[in-house]
Amino acid sequence: MPKVATTDAVDSPAALPTTYEAALSELESLVGQLESGQMPLDQLLTGYQRGAALLAFCRDKLKAVEDQIQILDGGQLKSWSGA
Repeated sequence: MPKVATTDAVDSPAALPTTYEAALSELESLVGQLESGQMPLDQLLTGYQRGAALLAFCRDKLKAVEDQIQILDGGQLKSWSGA
């Protein structure tokens, strides 16, 4: 019987983190590598694509939270008056 290939999210390099914080941390690390100029040429495109995916993930998470806040505030996004 042939083995069935399984997709394991942990082993997949394309799998996105499960949290905003993890994605942001990975994105910051990746940007540092890209800006250092020490990343091999053959990895630059892959790094850029991964960064774009992480950025989209983070933006989507932030948008979802913003939408939830609008619902809680009766449809109006109010200015932040944080400390």
